[in-house]
Amino acid sequence: MNHAQELGTRPMGQLLAKMAVPASVGILVMSIYMIVDTIFVGRWVGTLGIAAITVVMPITFFISSIGMAIGVGGSSIISRALGGEDNRKACHTFGNMASLTLLIVISVMLAGAFLKEPILNLFGANGDIMEPAIVYFDIILLGVPGLAWAMMSNNVMRAEGRPKMAMLTMLVPAVANLVLDPILIIWLDMGLAGAAWATTISYYLSAAFALWFFLSGKSELRLFRSSMILEAPLVREIFSIGFVTLARQGTISLLTIVLNNTLFHYGDELAVAIYGVINRVMMFANFPVLGITQGFLPIAGYNYGAKKWGRVRNIISYSIRSGTLIALGLFTCIILFSEQIVSLFTNDPELLAEGPSALILAFLATPLITVQLIGAAYFQAIGKAKPALFLTLTKQGFFLIPFVLLLPRFFGLDGIWYAFPVSDVLAAAVTYGYLRMEMRKKLDVAVRKEEMEMAGVKE
Repeated sequence: MNHAQELGTRPMGQLLAKMAVPASVGILVMSIYMIVDTIFVGRWVGTLGIAAITVVMPITFFISSIGMAIGVGGSSIISRALGGEDNRKACHTFGNMASLTLLIVISVMLAGAFLKEPILNLFGANGDIMEPAIVYFDIILLGVPGLAWAMMSNNVMRAEGRPKMAMLTMLVPAVANLVLDPILIIWLDMGLAGAAWATTISYYLSAAFALWFFLSGKSELRLFRSSMILEAPLVREIFSIGFVTLARQGTISLLTIVLNNTLFHYGDELAVAIYGVINRVMMFANFPVLGITQGFLPIAGYNYGAKKWGRVRNIISYSIRSGTLIALGLFTCIILFSEQIVSLFTNDPELLAEGPSALILAFLATPLITVQLIGAAYFQAIGKAKPALFLTLTKQGFFLIPFVLLLPRFFGLDGIWYAFPVSDVLAAAVTYGYLRMEMRKKLDVAVRKEEMEMAGVKE
């Protein structure tokens, strides 16, 4: 039995653990390195350095998320192709993904280099933030193609049932960054530029590891020149599904623009730095839920392709229950230790005074995010782009951005932090209703039919 076939046969609890734990570990280590990176910048560069990173990182992640979008869109096709035993389509999809990632990301990166100041200004590089933001952006932009390739490859590895290799793709840059940060920032006294070079080098090390995996023969997929020739039907299907991920990241980028400018308006550079800390903590605190979501995608896609409807329904329920329980535990820890968490990042007395309360407000409804993430991921996994897009945009696009603009008019700076739990509650409610309706219409009917056939009962 190959790795992919286990997705359709292994017991659900074991399978989700096998797929989700490595993904969670990878996200955890990446989150830790970003937290440590911010700690180094906060303590050896200052609050303006944190603000500069907060402005720049969403821009570079949006550009590199093209690779993630291609990875998610293509891996959905690969999972369903492997489930349907169509290896040729799986390999051709992978080749097209590789070509699209390199062509698009390098083109967008070059455009970003020419338009950096207007882009940085748009994303909130106001006042004294602009100068350090330019320093950081110029260097980080060079690493974006490496990050995009790693993000694309990571999804392909999970689609073929290789979660440990996907985890290593994320561990390589994290460990490299943790080693390089003190060397470049402190010992070589490069400051913010040192943090940027450490991150850029780590991105290319991750990309090199992923490329080695696919060229070494360890992968069940093969990268041929002929498969890299773009095929219009495959490209359309990759983009129709992957656009959901790109739209999500685009909405997050739009949210960043709105947030950074609103934060600066109501609280200047300090408020932007506070959000920088909250954002890093969110990445860390949500790592198990994000890992479960990433583990869920190939399992749901494979079993849907294999028409194993009962397993599809089970993985939805199991993933939501597991993620919600874990998120509740992490949320409790953040509430109890908010002051200690903020103090890790800075010794600025103003940030220490205002950060903990903002952190608690932003996290109030975090345990509900599992429902929203799994609901949107299910429709991506089965190739239904429109409902996946709708549910993906629900939190940031339909709720969070409007509330970030509206609530500060009544509550001042705290209104921005209130917007997060309000949006989490509403997005979870909408997603749960939509997902239950789809399950009753499709999965429950299919499972009953499956059970009747197994029992030898004819309708």
